[in-house]
Amino acid sequence: MKFPSPHPRITELLVSLGVRPHYIIGLDSATAALSATAKYLHGKDLRSGGNLPWLSASLLKVANHLPDHLIETFATFSGWADASSPRVVDEVQAETMSRWVVNQYPKRRYPAAMIGSSNGAAVNLCAALGIPYLPQTLLTCVRHSSDLDDPKQKLEWAKAKVQRLLTRNPDLWAYQMHDPNQDRLKVGRVAYFRLKRTHLGSKFKQFLKENVEPGGTLFLTECQYTWLSTHAGERHLFQVGGKGELPPEAYFQDSEQIAEFLRRRGSEHRQWNPPAPDGRYPESEWGFEPALREDVEQFAREHGFRVRRIVFDFPQDLSPLVADLYRWWYQQRGLPSDRLFVQSFTYLQPWWTLRLGLVPFWTVFNDQMSADRLDNYLDTTKPYDEIYANLFSNGLHSLGMAPIDRWQSILSRARQHSQFIGVDEHKYPIDIASYVRHYTDLKKLDGRYPIPEPLTLDQLNNFLAHSGDQYSVRWIEHPVV
Repeated sequence: MKFPSPHPRITELLVSLGVRPHYIIGLDSATAALSATAKYLHGKDLRSGGNLPWLSASLLKVANHLPDHLIETFATFSGWADASSPRVVDEVQAETMSRWVVNQYPKRRYPAAMIGSSNGAAVNLCAALGIPYLPQTLLTCVRHSSDLDDPKQKLEWAKAKVQRLLTRNPDLWAYQMHDPNQDRLKVGRVAYFRLKRTHLGSKFKQFLKENVEPGGTLFLTECQYTWLSTHAGERHLFQVGGKGELPPEAYFQDSEQIAEFLRRRGSEHRQWNPPAPDGRYPESEWGFEPALREDVEQFAREHGFRVRRIVFDFPQDLSPLVADLYRWWYQQRGLPSDRLFVQSFTYLQPWWTLRLGLVPFWTVFNDQMSADRLDNYLDTTKPYDEIYANLFSNGLHSLGMAPIDRWQSILSRARQHSQFIGVDEHKYPIDIASYVRHYTDLKKLDGRYPIPEPLTLDQLNNFLAHSGDQYSVRWIEHPVV
């Protein structure tokens, strides 16, 4: 639920009641991860990919039958409507955002908490352990129309506004993202600002002191994924493009592939015009800003917590480990462990995953690289009897997107049965109703199991001790000093 821009005191009151601040975007990787984890810890599912009103869900289903160009227009308008006016840069408050985050969770003692990079596999790990997740990054979007294929325009417009926002929020970095490929339907009308914490802040610290058991563990999810970006100002980075099949370098080079894409999209450009990059920095959506680590470690020393770093190079690196952890856990419980559930981007359902006895494997997006890494996992693990998959639809045939037959080939690897969950194979990737159907269709699957007691940290350690070095994940423990 989101509310219009109110007086700051009213904002604080509403946030105390669990209402999302107007400057935080709901359909985003971080907020989806937060909502899915919090709902699970409350013993609830995440309805319709979020708390969509019934009317909105019905409208999405109707809109799915429109011609493709009208669906694109609908997607553009919905992105603009969810964004805020430019004056929001003077309203963002880091501690208000953090207060909203911690208010999502039941107030009780947890053996651990997770802090850091946005990651769908980490959501399933939190659900298994029964612990909360505190995101380092949240997304704010601001309405602004510009030539979407000339990113320099968006950057120049944003520089002074970003500095006003950061002056009021010294604990934040602004990672401005402009993806004229995968986010093409929105970036011409909206500016994306991913706000990353460099310090825990008072609200996160209070939550951890009150809700993590004495001597408990603080997991730091540190995704080392980087991107070519431009240092645009103090604590302000500008990133063109985003995780997908296209590498960062492709957005800065002339190519016939991009020229043909822009031609098909009716652009007057044949290449993009980004500012020159000056280095590789944490990727805006998935990367971990390392300044936060030092603050977490200092806080842990002061209050007797352990810090355990979960370090990996690519967002999807954590997915094979979590999938195999669930498989091992089901075997320990005497349950079938041969039903794989492939989750896509923000389509996360940890409660139904465990209720249905499914093994979760999170894919970052609908691109070829995500599909290839899923295929690689299936090459190295015991075959699954059943494979189910939802697919996030971003509304257009972007460069590097994996077509439907690519995903069908992955499903065909099941030994007995496979099917898409909530996917209209004829509309994908212009399948906006999948936002609702990935939830409603999942509930129709057969099989129900009791929601289990959480895995203990000793059980997690036992699994890791026997898994060797087969995963591209590094577990680094900092004991209490």
